[in-house]
Amino acid sequence: MEKEILEITAIIPALNEEDNIALAVKNALGAFEESGINGEVIVINDGSRDKTGERVISLMREDKRIRLISHDKPQGVGASFWGGVDNARGGVVVFFPGDNEVDPWEILRYFKLLEHVDIVIPFVFNKQVRSLFRNALSFVYRFIINTTFLVNFNYTNGTILYRKSILKELEFRSKGFFFQTDILVRAVKKGYLFAEVPYRLGIRKEGISKAVSFPSLVKVMWGYLYLVKDFYFRRGMRENNIFGADTKTAARKQKYKP
Repeated sequence: MEKEILEITAIIPALNEEDNIALAVKNALGAFEESGINGEVIVINDGSRDKTGERVISLMREDKRIRLISHDKPQGVGASFWGGVDNARGGVVVFFPGDNEVDPWEILRYFKLLEHVDIVIPFVFNKQVRSLFRNALSFVYRFIINTTFLVNFNYTNGTILYRKSILKELEFRSKGFFFQTDILVRAVKKGYLFAEVPYRLGIRKEGISKAVSFPSLVKVMWGYLYLVKDFYFRRGMRENNIFGADTKTAARKQKYKP
């Protein structure tokens, strides 16, 4: 029997998120239904020591659109995301954190933009829900990325919609919290069409975010340095006019030849 072709796969990495994961999954599926999108959810249980995996297994009994991949030990949010990409059946993939901080309805209302571009990048407009320190850190991070790689992103770590074929063709895969910035810089510098859109960030209900921690910042630093090396010293990373055959960028280039 041929597998059903899905429109989207939501990848939800989770590390010790037993209090948040059920609602994160249910919200993603609810957003699919209300948006009229045929999709699935893949939860990556990244070595959790609590009942995260048990919570997901219970949900799987109720809904076949949910799948679970478990790691014996934590491998990092980037590694979890790429594991989801490799197992995704959807033509589009999106990252939702397992802490249920984001509102999936916010990004999915822009799903039809993928009729014109290959990447949809959200940026937070209600920054007041985050602390002054978190906002300052985000500002500094964005300034460094934009000035280093000659881009002008408003945000690079949100619930980005990617056409899966773009991700499958990338040669390098960042495994830490830097993974989305790495993807965006490489894809946009290659010339892929993208759109930036505003979205509202929710407030984390339980637990503490793992994004702002010393180990995470160290991994971000190493990811940044690796990208600098590739950007400035490796040929072929810049725009080369060779795009995936099923992408909107390839279609646009073919239609509007100079």
